[in-house]
Amino acid sequence: MPYVYGEVEISWLGHDSFYVKYSDKRIYFDPFKIKPKDKATHIFISHEHFDHLSIDDLRKITASDTNIIAAEPCRKQLSSLQTGLLKYVKPGDKLEISGVNVEVVPAYNINKFREPGVVYHPKTAGGVGYLVEVGGVRIYHTGDTDFIPEMKNLVVDIALIPVSGTFVMTAEEAAQAVNEFKPKIAIPMHYGAIVGSMKDVEEFKKKAKVEVVVLQKE
Repeated sequence: MPYVYGEVEISWLGHDSFYVKYSDKRIYFDPFKIKPKDKATHIFISHEHFDHLSIDDLRKITASDTNIIAAEPCRKQLSSLQTGLLKYVKPGDKLEISGVNVEVVPAYNINKFREPGVVYHPKTAGGVGYLVEVGGVRIYHTGDTDFIPEMKNLVVDIALIPVSGTFVMTAEEAAQAVNEFKPKIAIPMHYGAIVGSMKDVEEFKKKAKVEVVVLQKE
């Protein structure tokens, strides 16, 4: 069942994938191995890694008038998509797209290393998170990131936040993040598919000082 906040419905589709429904808006974040719901009005893609940018999944939910908002590094892979309206963004961008206000937030690692001195998601790679306002509700999808300084002054109603560690924040780091910027609701993600488990979710719930809502995969 979706989580309802005001008039906004939020469904977790697994991993970092979410579906947000409000009025005539049908919004997806990072669709990967999803069971499609409606065709999208907006799709937000945080970066180019396979578990965030899936052409097969995009084809299931994209119509000719779907707005696809993607980090700049996604450009090459998205060139094969034959439909939808593409908009490429970078950290710091602020824009309005078909009735949805968007702020683009950096997303990067500071202490998750592929090899010594080389992080999985370097800041220079241009990955992003999105602060999307719909129905008066500010939803922050962090993308793949650690707890970074750019989060500290964000004004957020609902945070969709990774908890698994390895490539993203650990449960403890995610709790530190939400305790800092204080969203009204935090919804954990990035577990149960590639890395992470309910153990991470439970640790996050224990240490977070904000309300935590755990969604069942739809």
